[in-house]
Amino acid sequence: QVQIAESGGGLAQPGGSLRIPCAASGISFGFYNMGWYRQPPGKQRESVATIRPTAVTNYTDSVKGRFTISRDNGKNMVYLQINSLKPEDTAVYYCNANQWGQSYWGQGTQVTVSS
Repeated sequence: QVQIAESGGGLAQPGGSLRIPCAASGISFGFYNMGWYRQPPGKQRESVATIRPTAVTNYTDSVKGRFTISRDNGKNMVYLQINSLKPEDTAVYYCNANQWGQSYWGQGTQVTVSS
């Protein structure tokens, strides 16, 4: 059974930092493209960062320089480091694993940036 589970969200201050982990099980993790997506209130879900099995990363323009995606294949984990938090980063953050036409999503974790 495939399980994708985000954790580590919550309330954070503008200008602060947050690290969101995602644990994956039931897949050959090292072969999967992993990604972080977010859905702000009242908006559509959008991709923010992806990382390939080769560790090549890609970021949407609005988060470049502030977000860092990383993976630990030995622990089946992917992380999203968010620095210089802004109120517009408020969203539900979702972890995704995809490969070979298969796509798996986590339940999401809420990140709220507010003073």
